[in-house]
Amino acid sequence: MKLVFAIVHDEDSPRLMAELNKAGFRVTKLNSSGGFLRSGNTTLMIVVEDEKCQEVLDLIRKYSSSRQSAINTNLAPSMMGGAALPYPVDVTVGGATVFVVPVEHFEKM
Repeated sequence: MKLVFAIVHDEDSPRLMAELNKAGFRVTKLNSSGGFLRSGNTTLMIVVEDEKCQEVLDLIRKYSSSRQSAINTNLAPSMMGGAALPYPVDVTVGGATVFVVPVEHFEKM
């Protein structure tokens, strides 16, 4: 038995959870926030039999897409003659970070 932790972008979590549930997997949702850009994340916990682990990973891969997003950053005042100006920069957001760990004991009460 495995415990899958999937950290996904907030925009991806509703669809991913729906697809996991449709495939028969139970999911526990934890709200979390990321380090880079402090963007909203959702951490999903899924307990699964070993032989079903790849199916869960395939669903996460399919429904957790990375995408480009523009953020504003300020140029240093010394570069612009003393005024800080917003400057758009494209960054990649989304996708998933997944951890799979063995489960020694699982009990639903």
